[in-house]
Amino acid sequence: MDTLGVFMLLILLFFQWTAALAPEEITWTYTGLVGQSEWSEYFPDCGGTSQSPVDVITTQAKYDPSLIPVTPLGYSQHRNQPFTMYNNGHTVVIELPEWMGLEGLPWLFTAVQMHLHWGNDGPSPGGSEHTINGLSADAELHVVHYNSELYPNMSAAMTQKDGLAVLGILIVTGEETNPAFNNILNYLSRIRHADQKAFIPAFDVQSLLPEDLGRYYRYNGSLTTPPCHQSVIWTLFHERVQISVAQLLKLEKLLYSSKAEEPYRMLLQDNYRATQPLNHRVIFTSFSAESGKELSSGEVTAIVIGVMCGCVGLAVIVRFIVKTIRSTSSWDVLHNNRPAPMPRTNDSEKEKEKKQDMAMNSTSEAEKKEEPSLSPQSVP
Repeated sequence: MDTLGVFMLLILLFFQWTAALAPEEITWTYTGLVGQSEWSEYFPDCGGTSQSPVDVITTQAKYDPSLIPVTPLGYSQHRNQPFTMYNNGHTVVIELPEWMGLEGLPWLFTAVQMHLHWGNDGPSPGGSEHTINGLSADAELHVVHYNSELYPNMSAAMTQKDGLAVLGILIVTGEETNPAFNNILNYLSRIRHADQKAFIPAFDVQSLLPEDLGRYYRYNGSLTTPPCHQSVIWTLFHERVQISVAQLLKLEKLLYSSKAEEPYRMLLQDNYRATQPLNHRVIFTSFSAESGKELSSGEVTAIVIGVMCGCVGLAVIVRFIVKTIRSTSSWDVLHNNRPAPMPRTNDSEKEKEKKQDMAMNSTSEAEKKEEPSLSPQSVP
């Protein structure tokens, strides 16, 4: 048998061997022989019509006023009991205690675990699983819950259509360090290799979430890793969480997908699935696109105070203008109705005029006496 024949036989035996394995025994990867492009061959649900993640086109999202803010339960109550963190070869997983849960959905959901997805070499075009308008973030945090009202545990719920609820938090990089994420990143060196576990100090899980839990996108989808069960009610928050570039590099450079005993170390990077077709699914949004950015309570208060101050200032200006106009109009009326002033003469001028009048009257009387009378007889 030639070399090519031996190679083809080995390939055939490999596929026969993997087909005989149970789904949970198949070693899948993001790239390679059982990479995400081949997941559906070994995990049928990965080829379904309601897969995750997806690209959220905001102009096509439908506003649903019935979507209320999600409410984390017990996220801040760690009770000083350590968390278990482990490297499963695909991501870093932090197990969550059963007293943590989630309200704001049709049923009560109990927390199970949270994990992260990221890219490589710092901020890059990829990293998050979900994208918004075609743009990805640098990483993404998922907090996984199961429907504890209808199902007894995670295993029973994960195969049911309404069995799981996952919170998706998009992570971007900036200048400031996010102390909340150091509760995870500072202990990654304890689980550098696949299958390693460690206890870490408990912390406030809610500090990892965005402040605004009322603005989000909601759709029905799936787990983003095999077996890709289509049982997830997704809540993808609109507000992003920021970490520093140094924190992102810790996530990308400290963990290996290989086991400690394996001779070749493979960095755990690019552990995000490509976006999947919507296939006529509708993505709902809890906030109206027409209203743009909804304001926080602090912003609303500031705007109200600003508007009130503006109104008061405007009222003062209008009052001043009206008062000025009224004062000017009253002065004009009084000025126009006032009688013309009489010319003033002093007492000496008045006496002089009186004497002149008396003199003129005396002269007139004398002339009358001296004038001869004319009679008809004196006419020649």
